[in-house]
Amino acid sequence: REEYERLLENGVKFTMEPTKMGEVTIAVFDDTCGNHIQIIQK
Repeated sequence: REEYERLLENGVKFTMEPTKMGEVTIAVFDDTCGNHIQIIQK
């Protein structure tokens, strides 16, 4: 969640907020080139 907050403060637009999925938490953002980047915390 810490990295999510840091990126959010720096203007990153997330398409999915941190969401618990089983043993991991996943957040997704768009890199402005059409790619979706996932950050995963286990």
